[in-house]
Amino acid sequence: MTSYIGGTTGVAPAQWTTAGRPSSPLAGQLGWNTTLSQLESWTGSQWQQITSLLYSASYLVVAGGGGGGGGTAGGAGAGGLLTGTIAFSSGVGYTVTVGAGGAGSTYSGSPVNGVNGSNSVISTLTATGGGGGATYSITTGSSGGSGGGGSGVTSSAGGAATSGQGNAGAAGIVGSNNRAGGGGGGAGAVGLSPPANGDTGGVGGAGTSSSISGAAVNYGGGGGGGTASTNVGAGGIGGGGAGGISSGNGSAATVNTGGGGGGASGNAVATTGGNGGSGIVIISYAGAQRGTGGTVTSSGGNTIHTFTTSGTYTA
Repeated sequence: MTSYIGGTTGVAPAQWTTAGRPSSPLAGQLGWNTTLSQLESWTGSQWQQITSLLYSASYLVVAGGGGGGGGTAGGAGAGGLLTGTIAFSSGVGYTVTVGAGGAGSTYSGSPVNGVNGSNSVISTLTATGGGGGATYSITTGSSGGSGGGGSGVTSSAGGAATSGQGNAGAAGIVGSNNRAGGGGGGAGAVGLSPPANGDTGGVGGAGTSSSISGAAVNYGGGGGGGTASTNVGAGGIGGGGAGGISSGNGSAATVNTGGGGGGASGNAVATTGGNGGSGIVIISYAGAQRGTGGTVTSSGGNTIHTFTTSGTYTA
């Protein structure tokens, strides 16, 4: 710990690292933390940074994707996606919730849509979980961050999306050759309906690309719809699971993308939709590390905190 007074250079407070802070500080004791590049003071109970108490950070918040439906079913909707900037207050702890993906449903005589994904939250920001895909004779895909696709048994409609977070799911169809489920909505585009013959499941809506982690990554792809044919309804780019074919199950979405699970194939057979992908929360700000929490990396002069599970961001 050092300090000095210079006749022509002014007054400099004591300096220390975070690990080398005074062990018995007095209330109001002031010093420059070289680890954080912050002026801080002991409040009597904790160290409080007092320069730039508020600072701006970029964020990406993606909710968990929905689960695919079972039985010639719709693909699930992707988790809602939010991006922008937010002000954090130094020293304050912010609870981070990373939403889980919803479970795919199984058609076994009592049709139930795939389970919606769970919300992801930080501060005042809440991304809504993706809607589950419609199952067998269910009339509509579930609403969510992005909407789930409709079932092909009754040409049911796709689910609605949350404004500003995603896109709607597509309707399923009773085609000229086969029945096929609609694609779930993605963060960047609506789900697609199957072709008129029903030989291919609807394609999941595309996700959205973000470079907040330092590299371009796609998040929030919708799940593909299922069909009794052999042509896969592809999942949307951004982690969406593919639809099932030939009485097969739907594919699970990729974890920590918020992608929707693929809808199952088959009619009156116990086929299961794919599970939705878990969400993710990423915080990025310019300069050296100021906060704690998540996995901390750096890229392009920014410090990046990535949460793949729930935790706390202390600003």
